[in-house]
Amino acid sequence: MTKLYNFSAGPAMLPVAVMEQAQAEFLDWNGTGCSVLEVSHRGDAFLEMAHQAERDLRELMAVPDNYRTLFMHGGGRGQFSAVPQNIASSTDSADYLDCGIWSGFAIREAEKYLASVNRVAGQVDTEQGRAIAPVEQWQVNPRAAYFHYCPNETVDGVALHQIPAVEAPLVADMSSNILSEPLDVSRFGVIYAGAQKNIGPSGFAIAIVREDLLGAPQQSVSTIMDYTVQAADGSMYNTPNTFAWYLAGLVFKWLKQQGGVAAMGKLNRAKAEHLYAYIDNSGFYSNPVHPAYRSIMNVPFLLADDALNATFLSEAEQHGLVGLKGHRFVGGMRASIYNAMPMAGVEALVSFMQDFEQRYG
Repeated sequence: MTKLYNFSAGPAMLPVAVMEQAQAEFLDWNGTGCSVLEVSHRGDAFLEMAHQAERDLRELMAVPDNYRTLFMHGGGRGQFSAVPQNIASSTDSADYLDCGIWSGFAIREAEKYLASVNRVAGQVDTEQGRAIAPVEQWQVNPRAAYFHYCPNETVDGVALHQIPAVEAPLVADMSSNILSEPLDVSRFGVIYAGAQKNIGPSGFAIAIVREDLLGAPQQSVSTIMDYTVQAADGSMYNTPNTFAWYLAGLVFKWLKQQGGVAAMGKLNRAKAEHLYAYIDNSGFYSNPVHPAYRSIMNVPFLLADDALNATFLSEAEQHGLVGLKGHRFVGGMRASIYNAMPMAGVEALVSFMQDFEQRYG
């Protein structure tokens, strides 16, 4: 096969070593003579794998003892509805920082379950590009049941690199930046993430919940999305997504072999800096985000002439660089450089961009 670098925002590329191991074990997993897709999720072999995956995740993220790690269904969108139902009552209000497109989706879902949703602040346009309104402009509700934000907006390429200092339990949608750099989990009430970017296959989700927030206040919460039920049953209230859990476990092991989250953080920043440096020094490409709010996971960029977009994408694919088309909401290009993307992939992209600029700029 021709070497490809997949810059898709999600489902995204997985580490090659993980895919090769899954391929080798597909028909005979762990000496069982069966695929991991076929074994009972309550059998000893699967349970040991599941418990090890949880232990590895807790080690990688330094999850404190008073938090439960849940392996859930429904991806990130499922958590949009799970959060308000699990940690607020139907008469409560919650604060939402509107960082971008995915924040907007989360807000609209929360409005179905809460008395009101307070939009704390949103994006602002500055001379240096898109940014998030400064803290002094935030309209925080002191009686909010929780404060929700998305620290990395996949579509917009906007990131908030400082953890908000708020009184209410802090909830973070980390679907596109979980495990990408060190994090103080103790600052949060709930962290959740869809799996399809830095963890594994789509449709799977991780929720890390502080124990004092268990005990869903809304009696109508769907049982399968009930944090308390899932915590009590070890995320096995019903049959989980066994293959996704298995692949996530392999990814966690791979991350530990790379040196853990601290090592990945250094590599991820180096990859992003290399790509941003070229864009900033080019007269042909531009990034629409204020430098202080740039994502290290998702790098959107524009060509000087939109008429060249189709040519750029076609030639990039011929060079083994795929998944670069920007989201339909914003257009342009987007390079998603999650944990599994090696530095060599970013270097190959920059090299192609240089050549393309020389020929068409």
